[in-house]
Amino acid sequence: MKYYSRRFIKPEHLNPANALFGGQLLSWIDEEAAIFAGCQMHSQSIVTKIISEVNFRTPARQGDVIEFGLEMISAGSSSITVCCEVRNKLTRLPVVYIDKMVFVNVNEQGLPIPHGIRANAA
Repeated sequence: MKYYSRRFIKPEHLNPANALFGGQLLSWIDEEAAIFAGCQMHSQSIVTKIISEVNFRTPARQGDVIEFGLEMISAGSSSITVCCEVRNKLTRLPVVYIDKMVFVNVNEQGLPIPHGIRANAA
């Protein structure tokens, strides 16, 4: 798995328990994974179809730097499936893991269209 970007955890990202708010993290994950998927499909017109179980493992705290790891695990004719791990940059402890995120290449009407990646290319 390659780690593509990082975020610095600031006070406005925290929940009442002084840990990174899960909703904030999920927003960042969806954005990072969509960028990754779009780059793989050479498309700017993609939608998130599935985000499987989200497994929160360790909290991220103010001042931590987290990094987003993404890997393509399969490709359909108009979609790709990726997995995602977010980890603490310093300790390398996993913060969250998602084993399946599906993104679909769509046309202007929002209908699936082929992306041209060979099936199971990963």
